[in-house]
Amino acid sequence: MVKAAQVRKWALAMPEATEVVVESWGHPTFRVRDKIFASMATDGSTVGVKASKEEQAALIAADPETFSPSDYVGRHGWTTIVAARVDPDELHELIIEAWRHIAPKRLVAAHDAAVDAAGDATGE
Repeated sequence: MVKAAQVRKWALAMPEATEVVVESWGHPTFRVRDKIFASMATDGSTVGVKASKEEQAALIAADPETFSPSDYVGRHGWTTIVAARVDPDELHELIIEAWRHIAPKRLVAAHDAAVDAAGDATGE
């Protein structure tokens, strides 16, 4: 089971990511330049991520007990994930991809260049 603290750590590790709790919603949202790329239930039981419609469909088809369209915004690719059921590595990748969907292209390019440089430095 993925814990809320781990989701928060992964989300906030992305460049320019911030956490905002909207009072009327009552749960944490993770943003880049004030655009939401992920959210989490207050108790950490579910995580919502921005995905493409194709990614969302593939996730739901592969495991409908773990993945489902998010309420209200599911038609835009937002996907709800049951934290107790998801593979931690998969959730980590989904958070990164959600950030990539929302972050400005220049920020994504700078992030990718830094990751590539770090991989080269470690011999990967």
